[in-house]
Formats: sequence, C-alpha cells, structure tokens
Amino acid sequence: MHRTSESILLAVGIFVGMVGLLELGRRLGAARGAAADDGKRAGLGSIEAAIFGLMGLLIAFTFSGTASRYEHRRQLIVDEANAIGTAWLRLDLVPQAAQPGLHDLLRRYLDERLATYELWGDADAVRTSLERTAAVQAELWAHATAACRERPDAVTAQLVPALNAVFDIATTRTMYREAHTPNIVYLVLAALAFASALLAGIAVAGSARSWVHMIGFPLLLSVTIYVILDLEYPRVGLLRLDATEQVLVELRQSMG
Repeated sequence: MHRTSESILLAVGIFVGMVGLLELGRRLGAARGAAADDGKRAGLGSIEAAIFGLMGLLIAFTFSGTASRYEHRRQLIVDEANAIGTAWLRLDLVPQAAQPGLHDLLRRYLDERLATYELWGDADAVRTSLERTAAVQAELWAHATAACRERPDAVTAQLVPALNAVFDIATTRTMYREAHTPNIVYLVLAALAFASALLAGIAVAGSARSWVHMIGFPLLLSVTIYVILDLEYPRVGLLRLDATEQVLVELRQSMG
C-alpha cells in the first residue's frame, strides 16, 4: 500500500478511535458517577495529567526528530548538488583529451541519481537504479584516476577529493533513506492517544456534551500525527522535497 494511504488510514483510525473512546468514557463516567464524586476523583487527576503530559512529550519529541530529519534531507540535496558542481568544474583540470569522456560520465551519473530519487517510493526500482549508479560511478572513477596518472601534479590531484565527496554524499543520502522513527513509537503514541481520549471522556461525564471538544481534540491530534508521518516520508507524501530537488535538475541542465 502507498505510504500516503497508510498515513491517512492511520490518522483516520486514530480519529475514529478517539471519538469512540471519548463517548465510551462519558458513558462509563456517567454510569459510575465518577464525574460527580470530586472526592474520589481527587487522586485520579494526577494520573490523568501524567498520561496527557507523556503524550504531549512524545508528540513533541517525535515531531522535533522528524522535522530535524526533514531539514537534514533538504541540506543533503544541496550538499550533493554542490559536490557534483565542484567535480564538474574540476574536470577541466585533467588533460584535454580525457575531458569529454569524463564530462559524459558525470552527466550519466547525475542522470542516474535523479532517476533514483524519482523512484524513491519503490524499493525494488531503487535497488536496480542504485546498481546502475554504482556501475557508472566505478567507470567514472577509473577514467578519472587514469587521467590523473597521465599528469600527476597538484592541479589534477584536486579532482580525486572532489569525486570522493560526490560518492560519499550519495552513500549518505542512500543510508539516510532508512532513517525513520521506529514504528513502535507510533504504536505507543496511538495507545496514549486512545488512553487520553478515554480518560477525557470520563472526566467530562458530568457536563453537557460539546461536539466542538468531542471532534476538535481527536481531529487536531490525528492531523498532527499525519503531519509527522508525512514529514517522515517526504518522497511519497504531500510534503515533498521536489522544490529542493530542483537544484539538481538545474545543475543537470547547466551541464548541457
């Protein structure tokens, strides 16, 4: 199933579950008279506050970590564009006869990188694309080192670290593809959301039903969880990295 569909289904499930548990909590509280007996509930307030506080902390830390990874992914795109751009310029330092072939290989390398990102949501297609990228990378490295050996001086030697940076940032981005919040965190967050809804329903059992609160609380929480999931998978969700990715597309266009 598409990751966006999974995120939407999870958010909808949390919303529906919370609304149902709010209503269940109201009925349980009314049946037991918990809302009317302030003396009995005096000691329960600290437990409810702890659960709500724990849920708030978990949301805050999860959102913070997800947003940080999202920004880091954007920075990695810029870093890769800078690295490839630097390598492209330093190809002019090698002997003239080797330059056309190296330019063509670096163009092919960037084409494969762009193709990989377009397929990012398909694990099998990404694996195949990465294999093609590795083949071009090996060919590019072989030709570059051969060109540097033809004229082994400090000028041509600048190409080697530039290509190393290109390959290193590609590996970093590939490995960062799997950097996500563990699923158990989302399960705990959903459990806390349901527990909070049930306790909130019990707490308001003695008051008139307010649909603004009955709908608003679950809606805001489920939307927040959806946004967290969308930020976590920016290649397949509504919040995407396409605008940042444009810097690589423009770089490729500048290469001719």
